[in-house]
Amino acid sequence: MQAKFNPLQVIINPPGIQFGMPGDTIKLYVVVINQGDQSAVIDLYFVFDEVFQNLTGWSTSPRESLALAPQQNSDEVTFEFQIAANALPGTYDYTLVVDSPLHYPQDTPITFPNQIKVLLKEQTAIRVNDPTFSIRPNTNPNKPLIFNPSEPLQVEVIVDNRSYLVDRFRLSCPDLDDDWFTINYPATGFEGPGLVSEVTALELNPGTQGQILLKFHPPGDTLAGSYSPTIRLYSENSPDLVLLDLVYIQIPTNYRLDIELNTILGQVSRSLGKYELSLTNRGNIVRELILSLKSRDEEELYTYKFEPTEVRLLPNRSAVTNLTVKPRPWWRRPWFGAGLVINFQLDIKDQQNLPLPNTLPQGTLVWKPRPSWQFVLLILAALGLLGGIGFIIWRLLNPDPLRLENFSANNPRITEEEDEVALKWDIHNYQQLQKLVLTAKGSQPIQPITYDFSNGIPETLGKGSANEIPPCQVQEKQELICSNVKTGVKTKGNYTFELQAFYRNGIKLFSPNNQVATQTTQVEIAEKQIAEVVNFQADKPQYTKGQNILLTWTIVRPLLLAQVQITGNADDGTSYGKPIAYKFNQGNLADSRLQKLCTQQNQQLRCINIPLPAYKAGKYAFEIKAFPNNGSQKTSFKKTESKIEILPKPFKIVSFRINGSEQPNLVLKEGESATLSWRVEGENIQVKLLPYGNDVPPVGSMKLPVNQAFPPQIGLLVNDISGKQQPQQRGFAITVLKKVEPTPIPGINPIPPILPPSNSPFKTPLPLR
Repeated sequence: MQAKFNPLQVIINPPGIQFGMPGDTIKLYVVVINQGDQSAVIDLYFVFDEVFQNLTGWSTSPRESLALAPQQNSDEVTFEFQIAANALPGTYDYTLVVDSPLHYPQDTPITFPNQIKVLLKEQTAIRVNDPTFSIRPNTNPNKPLIFNPSEPLQVEVIVDNRSYLVDRFRLSCPDLDDDWFTINYPATGFEGPGLVSEVTALELNPGTQGQILLKFHPPGDTLAGSYSPTIRLYSENSPDLVLLDLVYIQIPTNYRLDIELNTILGQVSRSLGKYELSLTNRGNIVRELILSLKSRDEEELYTYKFEPTEVRLLPNRSAVTNLTVKPRPWWRRPWFGAGLVINFQLDIKDQQNLPLPNTLPQGTLVWKPRPSWQFVLLILAALGLLGGIGFIIWRLLNPDPLRLENFSANNPRITEEEDEVALKWDIHNYQQLQKLVLTAKGSQPIQPITYDFSNGIPETLGKGSANEIPPCQVQEKQELICSNVKTGVKTKGNYTFELQAFYRNGIKLFSPNNQVATQTTQVEIAEKQIAEVVNFQADKPQYTKGQNILLTWTIVRPLLLAQVQITGNADDGTSYGKPIAYKFNQGNLADSRLQKLCTQQNQQLRCINIPLPAYKAGKYAFEIKAFPNNGSQKTSFKKTESKIEILPKPFKIVSFRINGSEQPNLVLKEGESATLSWRVEGENIQVKLLPYGNDVPPVGSMKLPVNQAFPPQIGLLVNDISGKQQPQQRGFAITVLKKVEPTPIPGINPIPPILPPSNSPFKTPLPLR
C-alpha cells in the first residue's frame, strides 16, 4: 500500500529525546519544506500538559508562522526550552504541531511527539560520542509508575552506543537493597546447551542500540509512598562517565487487616472468660490500634480487660493480645437452666483514623447456673443470720483495706513536646480513699497534684470533655479504674512518678488512720530529632590571606533545619569575625548564595565548596552549627578536624636606595651626606637598619653624614614576626674617599682652580696638572 503524500515535510534537529540539567537551555531547530503546488501559511506551536508547563515556565505555547511558496524551504526556526533551576529529574513529554488550516486542512495538523529528559546534577556532561540511555515507560514526579503487589514492576532501559568502539554496559541501582530489584541482560547467543553462564552486561557494537530489563519487586514490608531510586549505567570503555536517571514509583496504600478472635474459656462459673485476639497487618502502612468491647445485648453484664490495650503493627507483622471477660453483677447469675448468655463484639479504633474491616469478630460468654448445693447454703444462711448480722457490723467497722494496683504510664517512652505523660491505675475499695497525691522527680521540677475524694470522685477525674471518656470509671462499687490521666509533663528527661493513696478518717478504734498506699513508675521523655551535622571540612589546611576558604558540609534531616551558622576562633579565644548565617525555610534553601552549591537527596543536604574569605592571618578552628526549626533547644555542631592556618601575604623589599641609587657598590666622599630611603610592603613584619640594629618603619628615609666612621656596609633586614616566611635582606658596600687638603708652599701663592664653563658637563673644578 502506497503511503499518502503529505505536501509538508518537516525536519527536526535534534530528532530524538533531548537531555539537560536544571537551569540549562535546550534548543530545538525546525525546518519546514512546502512540497505542494500552492503557497501556504504554516503555524508551528506546542501542545503540553501542566507538568511540562511547570518545567519550562511557559504560560502559553510559543508560536511561529511561516509563509512558504511551492517547493520553498523555510529558514531554520529555533525554539528555546529554559529548564527551571528547581526542576526534578525525570522525562517530560511535549508535542510539536505543524498546522496549515487554510491551505492544507486535510493534511494537517501534523504532530511530532518528543521528550525532554532532565538529568541529575551529579551526571557527567554528555558529549557527541558518549553513550546514552533512556527508560520506558518514562516517569517524572507527577507521572510515577504504580506498583502492583501481585506482579513485579518492569521497565526497559534502552542503551545507545554512539561511540566507534564495541562497548559493554552494566546497570545498577545504588539507592536500593538487592532484594528490591532484578536486572536481566539479553542473552548473547553463545551460551549453548549444557553451558551454565550468567550474562552480566550488555555488549553493543558501535552505533547500535540494546535493551536491559529492570524489574522492581519491593519487599512485602515496604511502606506505602513515593520512591525515586537512582539508576546508573556503567560503560566499560569510559569508567569515569557518570550516567544517571531516576525512576519514580508509587506504592499504593493497602489497608488490609486480618482479625481473629479465638475462645479459650467460654463457659465459666467462678473464673473469668478467656479469649485470644490475633491481629495481622497485611497492608503496607503502620497500624496503631486501641482495643475495646461493646455489648450486643440490651444490658452490659460484664467487665473486660485487654493485655495490651494498644497494639502497634508494622507491615507483615502479627500480634496477639489476651482478653479476659468477667460477668457481673453476682446476683444476676441464674439458679436454673442452661446459663446466662452474654454476647459482645470487638470494637477497634485506629489512632490515625485509617479504614478498618467492615465486620469485626463477635464473642459469647456463658455464665453457668449456680450448683444445687447452694440451696443448702440458704438454709445455713437462715440459721447463721444472727452471725451474719454480726459479721456485717464487723465489716462495716473494718472494711476491706484500700488497694492501689497497676500504677503505670500509658507509654513509658514518649517524644518531647509531641505528647504528654499519661498515667493509669486501679484502686480497690476506693470508697475508703481520702485523697490521692501524685508527685514526680526528674529533669524538671513538677508541682505535686492532689485529688480530693472527700466529696466523691473529683471532677478532674470523673468527668471528661464532650468527645472523651472520663479518666476514671467505677467498675462495680468498690473498684475505681483510672486510665489516660494527663499530667502535663512534656519536657525531655527521666521521671519517677509516685502515687500515694491516703485512707479516709473513720472511727478511731477501727479505722486505719494515717495509712498510705504507695506505688511508683518510671517514664522516659526522649528528645526531639533535629537536623544533625555529620560532616564538616575544608578543602585544604593552609591558605594565604586574600584567598577563599572552601568549606563542605553534610546535614541529615534538613527538613528540620532553620539556620546554619559558621564561626571561627583562634587558639587564644579571639573570634575570626562575625558569624556567617544561612537561613532555611522548612528545609528549603532561603539563601541564594547556597542554591547552586547545595543538593538535597535522601534526607541529606550536601553543600560543597562554600566560600569564606580568608582576611585574617592566624590559626583558626571553624565550627558549623545547625539550628532546628521544631522548637528544640538542642543544636548540632561540628568543628573542622584540624586547625586552618591563614598565612599573611608575602612581604617584599620594594626599594632601598642611597642618594637615589640602588647600585650594590657605592663610593662616597668624606664630608658629603648620604640619604637612605626604603620601602617595604607586607604585614606583621619587623624592619631593621643594619649595622645600627634599630627598628625602622616599613617606609622611610634617613640622612647620614659621610665621614671616616661611616660603616663599610649598610643593609635593610626584614623579618616575619610570626616566623612563617624567610627573612629578606638588601644592602650596599660603601667606600669612603678621604678628603685631601693641599699643602701650601712658602712664598708661593696658591693658583686658583680653573672653573669650567657654565655649559660644561663637569660640575667640579678641573684639577691642576
